Amino acid sequence: MQRDSARRSNRDRTEATRADLIAAARKLFTEKSYAETSTPEIVAAAGVTRGALYHHFADKQALFAAVVEQEAMAVAEEIERASPPSLNSRDALIAGSDAYLAAMRAPGRTRLLLLDGPAVLGRAAMDAIDNRHGNRSLREGLVAAMRAQTMARLPADALTALLGSAFDRAALAIEAGASVQDYRAVLMALIDGLSLPQAPRPVRTR
Repeated sequence: MQRDSARRSNRDRTEATRADLIAAARKLFTEKSYAETSTPEIVAAAGVTRGALYHHFADKQALFAAVVEQEAMAVAEEIERASPPSLNSRDALIAGSDAYLAAMRAPGRTRLLLLDGPAVLGRAAMDAIDNRHGNRSLREGLVAAMRAQTMARLPADALTALLGSAFDRAALAIEAGASVQDYRAVLMALIDGLSLPQAPRPVRTR
């Protein structure tokens, strides 16, 4: 029992140290940028040793990747929370779209995911992260709509990439001060433009 407790205690401390490093790095990366943040600043802000940093992460870039992954996961969770299976496919896409725009307004998130992320990690690595999280949710919603025959059947990967890019561009513009309503209206028009007209329901007669 004592050995199990010790293992749990060590694991808890390890997870707490990792979380502290990610939280401290996120704050500094968003305040100063990746390039302007040093590892001594990160360990000081996290209250850990430099050795602890390199025990958990190979280098600053690996720590940055963990920050970005966590942010992308948080966005996907917001999208999925807003678009439960109880919604029909179109309503789920609309709700998920609104959730994405709202989630991307968290301070520093646009910079991490859309500016510094591709610059530091490269486009291929960012695409892989997106495909594990936000783009995965988007693709699932698009495929569900196509299967429900409420959306035109198109190559799912290409459609996800192009529509996801439109959402990212909207998030960048909104971050720079553009109208949320204007960009939302265009994004909704894109989704509706892909939608198939629905046959009218038969009128019941007595």
